[in-house]
Amino acid sequence: MKARAPHSLTARITLVFALISCLIVSGLGLYLYSSAKQALETRADYTLVGRVERFRHLLHDLYTVRQMEERPALFENMLGNESDVRIFQRLGEKPFILVNPDHMPIPAMTPVPIGRELGISALHPGVRADGVRVRWISALAEIGDHGDRVRITAAYVMTQESRMLADYRARVFGAATLAVLLSTLMSFMLLRRGLKPLHAMSRQAARITPAHLAARLPDQDAPAELRQFAKACNAMLDRLQAGYEHLSQFSADLAHEMRTPVNILMGQTQVALGQPRSGAEYEHVLESNLEELTRLAHIIENILFLSRADHDAAEVTREPLALLPELRKIADYFEGPAQERGMDFEVIASGTCHANAIMWQRAVSNLVVNAIRYGRPGTRISLGGRADASGSQVTVDNRGQAFSPDEIDRMFRRFYRGDQSRSQHTESNGLGLAIVVAIMAIHGGSADAQGADDGRICFRLRFPPPEPGDAGQGKRID
Repeated sequence: MKARAPHSLTARITLVFALISCLIVSGLGLYLYSSAKQALETRADYTLVGRVERFRHLLHDLYTVRQMEERPALFENMLGNESDVRIFQRLGEKPFILVNPDHMPIPAMTPVPIGRELGISALHPGVRADGVRVRWISALAEIGDHGDRVRITAAYVMTQESRMLADYRARVFGAATLAVLLSTLMSFMLLRRGLKPLHAMSRQAARITPAHLAARLPDQDAPAELRQFAKACNAMLDRLQAGYEHLSQFSADLAHEMRTPVNILMGQTQVALGQPRSGAEYEHVLESNLEELTRLAHIIENILFLSRADHDAAEVTREPLALLPELRKIADYFEGPAQERGMDFEVIASGTCHANAIMWQRAVSNLVVNAIRYGRPGTRISLGGRADASGSQVTVDNRGQAFSPDEIDRMFRRFYRGDQSRSQHTESNGLGLAIVVAIMAIHGGSADAQGADDGRICFRLRFPPPEPGDAGQGKRID
């Protein structure tokens, strides 16, 4: 079964905004309706209490029971509502004035005694058969100065108030519906307008392809929230473009480096097979091919190391290394190749470095090989080292060709070799310094170089200070 496509962001926000508007407007309408209803009911209650209280005063000041019986119409019309109830009766006798148009049953009530003022608390609630609210009240009244007493029972039927509330309720419902519709429409239009920068970003992102990586998302006219998103995406695209360009250059350089030994192998083999050869000649061809195959194996080994380092697959076991004896070992090992070019070593070091011994030796050895290969003949190579609370540092200092800061920065790139090295026969494949950078990255350190106008160049390796559990833990890189 095909999954249902999610709604757009505009539709979702519009629906949420419509729901919020409906809740707010409905709540406000309900509050206003309840307030109006309470106000009308309170007004009706006070009207009923006031009129019954006037009955009591009129009966006391003006009339006798006989006069009331002779003029019942006067009291029958005083409440003003055709559905209202008005009942006057002597205690223990039948009513002599009885007005109950709807024949509503009279609830059991205790009349308010003479001398006590009427109040809202004296009212009794009721409901007519059609659901209209009714308020009942009963009170005793004294007739003149003769001591006769009459029980007054009255009820106010909220017919008009019910009609008003029904009309008000319909108006509130209509206004709430209209407000929700208008707010929903306006929110949809505002969202469509507000999300235009996002649509522009989407269209621009669709244009980004491997062949067109230079395009970036527009962030100048975007809102603050989208501007931050666009800047983050553009920074990501910068990294992707740099990585893609680096990979393309790496592939081209790798093909260039692999082509030379492969062509040599093919050429020598074709020449050897062109005509019968002696055993010594075949042996010479095989020895030459072995040299090229060794060069290929060395390139492949370095590439695999760099690949594992790029994917953070390496965790190293660190151990304390005394800098002075370790640097002397390296100087002794490369003393022969250095003497062939008339070079010698100077070692000045102290302190201890915490690093993987094999990787440390490989990184420093690559710097020494680089110094011997490209250094000026007859000069001295200085190996230095020191350690303090911030970590340890190893330096390889030699004199050679003067380099610009930009050329020094490119030295650490893969397959990079200076113009001088390309014009000379050398076994370098341009990966030595790149491997140094990879080893330092695995250790959490850094590698850099500084040059001078006189050709002096100093390579520095900075190792971080030791952490608890460095020795004897971690996984070795293969």
